[in-house]
Amino acid sequence: MAAKARVDALRAAGRKIIDFTIGEPDFPTPPHIVAAGVDALQSGHTRYTGSTGTPALRKAIAAKLERENHLRYSVDEVVVGNGAKHIIYNTFAATLNEGDEVIIPTPYWVSYPDMVAIHGGKPVIVNCDAASGFKLTAAALESAITAHTRWLVLNTPNNPSGAVYTSDELNAICAVLLRHPQVWLMTDEIYEHFVYGDAQHISPLQIAPALKTRTLVVNGVSKAYAMTGWRIGYGAGPQVLMKALALLMSQSTTCPSAVSQAAAVTALSGPQQCVLQGRDLFSKRRDAIVTLINSIPGLSCLPPDGAFYVFVDVAGLLGKHTPQGATLTSDVDVMMYFLEQAGVATIDGASYGQPSYLRMSFATSIEQIESGCQQLRDAVSQLMP
Repeated sequence: MAAKARVDALRAAGRKIIDFTIGEPDFPTPPHIVAAGVDALQSGHTRYTGSTGTPALRKAIAAKLERENHLRYSVDEVVVGNGAKHIIYNTFAATLNEGDEVIIPTPYWVSYPDMVAIHGGKPVIVNCDAASGFKLTAAALESAITAHTRWLVLNTPNNPSGAVYTSDELNAICAVLLRHPQVWLMTDEIYEHFVYGDAQHISPLQIAPALKTRTLVVNGVSKAYAMTGWRIGYGAGPQVLMKALALLMSQSTTCPSAVSQAAAVTALSGPQQCVLQGRDLFSKRRDAIVTLINSIPGLSCLPPDGAFYVFVDVAGLLGKHTPQGATLTSDVDVMMYFLEQAGVATIDGASYGQPSYLRMSFATSIEQIESGCQQLRDAVSQLMP
């Protein structure tokens, strides 16, 4: 959001900026979902709902989890929040005591460590580099667990790397968790529908159902249905945790938007062709941006298996000098050089716990991808040893 604010400020000053920072689909919410929201407004669904969400939406979520993920939850094991972030934040608020440890593999979504720290927890950052496909290994997890470990946060498909865990990788991780009963699993699956090539999204609970009593599944409608502004996310987990979330939410946000919940019911229960179309569109854009980035000297990226980001290695540019005489010593320097010199906005990898990288979203048109990459190529060509 800070990067977007900087882009907006430059645009307001008259600069033409190609923005690769945005973490949301660039297409509108599908018409049938919008129509459901309009109908809810016109039908008077404008009042408070229960703190955990409407029965209709919680039922739709439970049906979705069983239909798509082969996970069976009762309505009482589902809580609706104002976005998936809301669920994650309240979960840490409900479960962390001072000094409790939360294992977070890199690269991570920027909010995880801060939300842990806000509630007195200790983020335990486990580095997962390109050699591991930016994925946590069972051995690394085992080494990170202590008597104080409370949670493991697993994000697949991953933001920012696009990494998607295979069944074998999940099986190995779950085997470690089964040996440590004090460790709960938070699995953030918000990008589940955007996977490419031979990759498949698998929820860890499909691999290890024995972990269900200490697992929170986090998801929402923001990404798959282009509903980021509607602010509907959800969590599914043990009733003891759901009751704690309900208590916190009843004393803070009261309830999610009634209108947004009605639209979310239609999103989850209605036609799913829009999701498939979005995936196919992102797949084409992924192929385009990976090819273009890897053709620029000093830049490289692995093809992401999921989400809608490429995680670009910029180590090949470090130590080079700009036309103004400045030395690029970090990914932040490279990010700012691209913004100021090329008019291209990216996000530094250090913000995701992985320095020497940039995150670039391909949730934008092929034309923007091609123009932006050409401007990056031109800016790189101006660098000097």
